[in-house]
Amino acid sequence: MSPAKKRTRTYDPAKIRTAVSAQFGHVRAAVHMLDGDRLALPTRLGEWTVRDLAAHITMAMESVSRSLDRPAPPPQQPHLVALDYHSVTSRYADAIAEDSLELAGQHSDLEALYARTEERFSERIAEAPADRLIETRAGVMSLADHLVTRTVELVVHTDDLNAAVPGLDIPYDRQALAACTRLLADTLAVKAPGASTEVRVPPYAVVQCVEGPRHTRGTPPNVVETDPLTWIRLATGREDWKTAVREARVSASGERADLDGLLPLMR
Repeated sequence: MSPAKKRTRTYDPAKIRTAVSAQFGHVRAAVHMLDGDRLALPTRLGEWTVRDLAAHITMAMESVSRSLDRPAPPPQQPHLVALDYHSVTSRYADAIAEDSLELAGQHSDLEALYARTEERFSERIAEAPADRLIETRAGVMSLADHLVTRTVELVVHTDDLNAAVPGLDIPYDRQALAACTRLLADTLAVKAPGASTEVRVPPYAVVQCVEGPRHTRGTPPNVVETDPLTWIRLATGREDWKTAVREARVSASGERADLDGLLPLMR
């Protein structure tokens, strides 16, 4: 069994479905309010504009709908779990970027794109069981696991939009933020197995990681603590570890509490 499958956390499929829909709804409402000038603003994602990013976000939902359009793969076929997500996304980054720019160019009416995406998602997801296997770009996954990865896409890119557009302030669905935080924390524990360092992201996640002496009682000798959004930015390369520590967005105590060489986990 792979380390990812050994550490797989249980998520409530109904709550995750609701969270994904809610977070997409928050983004849709915000994008609807953006005029041409703000859609043309740059983002922290290379050459992407806000329009490009907004179009890309619909792909996170459409990937579910398209997968459910196709027949289910054979149940005996090997499949990925949510914790495998970080290890398979980078190889498709160029293709995803090209698809996103093409989508943005094809849809001048973003509201219509968001409406169609939301409608298709609602229709396809309504009767699909959580354990239904689907063929994604990265490989075969259960619908439940794929939806957990959608919380990462939606929360991370919500933060990208908020960073790009002054005053936008798109809210974060609590369940979506929690799932995203937990998946990325568990990803660190898979990448750096061990129990010498405790990483705390209150109120959503606590994991032990990094090889070394195992902590058993009392205050751990190596502790990292930060808030959910700072953790998500660190894990996805939006935030620099040394800067976050220097500016007190991260507290790190102990000789094994330096995570600089382990981050980011994905981009």
